[in-house]
Amino acid sequence: MNFFKKHLSLKSKRNMIGYFFVLPFVIGFLLFFLVPFIQAIVFSLNEIEMTGEGYQLIYQGFGNYEYVIYTHPRFNQLFVETVIETLIDIPLIIIFSFFAAILLNQKFRGRFLARTIFFLPVIMGAGIILSMEAEDYMAEIMATQIGEEAQTGLILGVDQLSDLLIEFNLPVVLIDYLMDSVDQIAEVIRSSGVQIIVFLAGLQSISPSLYEVAIAEGATPWEKFWKITFPMLTPILLTNVVYTIIDSFVANDLVDLIRDSAVGAGGYGISSAMSMIYLLFIAVLLIIIVGLISRGVYYHE
Repeated sequence: MNFFKKHLSLKSKRNMIGYFFVLPFVIGFLLFFLVPFIQAIVFSLNEIEMTGEGYQLIYQGFGNYEYVIYTHPRFNQLFVETVIETLIDIPLIIIFSFFAAILLNQKFRGRFLARTIFFLPVIMGAGIILSMEAEDYMAEIMATQIGEEAQTGLILGVDQLSDLLIEFNLPVVLIDYLMDSVDQIAEVIRSSGVQIIVFLAGLQSISPSLYEVAIAEGATPWEKFWKITFPMLTPILLTNVVYTIIDSFVANDLVDLIRDSAVGAGGYGISSAMSMIYLLFIAVLLIIIVGLISRGVYYHE
């Protein structure tokens, strides 16, 4: 132990701490996920035929991949729709959770209750709520309670907001994006619970002395935000972006199609090929986004 204290630099010691925290994931992956992952790759290159003794693999090469990409009637359409919807939702979720966390970090009466309410979207992901949504109970309740007049009022409100943005001479692309955001606000709120908590933890880890020094130097709230709060939260921002991307890609119609293909006409070979294509795309997307964001991440020494 004394050897490590004497011969390792501070950076090496910090790296060892990082490896220590990553070690449970590595062990879990090797023990529980590596074999199924390799098996999925093997399945994607074969046709699986069930026999009395189990199953038999019939080698297809990249035939399953060619079928998924060029022949399957729904995969390409759902894949493109999923990617577009996810890339639209990710900025909305990150921006909303970021500023919601800043508001919830302020001192005010009922702060604990407010934080609980904002975390309710995570609870709403429970099975009973999802079952209610599947049965469309909430839509029926809203239709009964608010009636057509309230729905018409909401539509008028959206139209007025659109007219206001047009008067500001904003780009049409930006206006369309904001209008689509209004339509998806319920989904954005429901998907932001974990991110809000992570941002809150990051905000509370910022030393108050930094703000005290900034106030003594005459910094404005705007300057404190851009010079202290935002730079200190960039590592948390990167973490939340990665989490949001993965979370958005694991619950959608494309995942349902992959699962249904395994037990349907496609079989495990086609389903595994879909999974590998989907996994490869997510991995490439994460590498690109993490690489871009990492350039602006500030790590406080």
